[in-house]
Amino acid sequence: MTAHGLDYSGRRVLVTAGAAGIGLAIASRFKGLGASVFVTDVDEGAVERAEREGFAASVSDVSSEAHVAELMEEVESALGGLDVLVNNAGIAGPTGPIDQLDGDAWRRTFDVNVHGQFYAVKHALPLLRLSDAASIVNLSSAAGRLGMAGRSPYSASKWAVVGLTKTLAIELGGEGIRVNAICPGAVNGPRISAVIEAKAGMLGRPVEEVSELYHAQSSMNRLVEPEDIADMAVFLAGPLAKNVNGQAMAVDGNTEKLY
Repeated sequence: MTAHGLDYSGRRVLVTAGAAGIGLAIASRFKGLGASVFVTDVDEGAVERAEREGFAASVSDVSSEAHVAELMEEVESALGGLDVLVNNAGIAGPTGPIDQLDGDAWRRTFDVNVHGQFYAVKHALPLLRLSDAASIVNLSSAAGRLGMAGRSPYSASKWAVVGLTKTLAIELGGEGIRVNAICPGAVNGPRISAVIEAKAGMLGRPVEEVSELYHAQSSMNRLVEPEDIADMAVFLAGPLAKNVNGQAMAVDGNTEKLY
């Protein structure tokens, strides 16, 4: 262990949706600290790029329990076990007033954002129980602690992630498995750009104007960077956070209202 407790040498980490965006930033941070990292993603091209960058990787859809069960077999084969599960996979879901939302799109949001985390934890537990310091990090959102007009399926799903996290922390804490969540604010990247465009369309306002609102919704007046989320993930999963359990940690520049 380094003086800062961030040496992950010998630790085995799985990051879902880990081949691009926030997930890749998290996976890269763990890998840079010495961990053996497995990433999974629905994007075949992203998985191929991750493999070229030295990650063990496979294509899978976390909304399918069968896929997740097969994934854990691949993880065990590639890494020999598992110490850290990062449930990063999630989708933005549809944007619009609740009476205009499509039911299938609503269900798909929960299939990925909530059911995917359930499947991953369920099938990772046999491996995590063999670890001497297991940790689960679930990705929620600032929308998991605040309301968000026009984004009800996303917000509701991210509130569910916090509830799942706190319940699992109680269930698994006695076994030495810690479970925490990260609640990012608006994270810089292609995904938030698409969200802003959709929100601008719903409101009938210019994209640039809505983008300014998103930048100004935190006290820091800026978007969060993927690396900020990665830093919180390695903290929560490591020994410096050995008594941090059942928490939903905001990394949002002090966001108090979502647009």
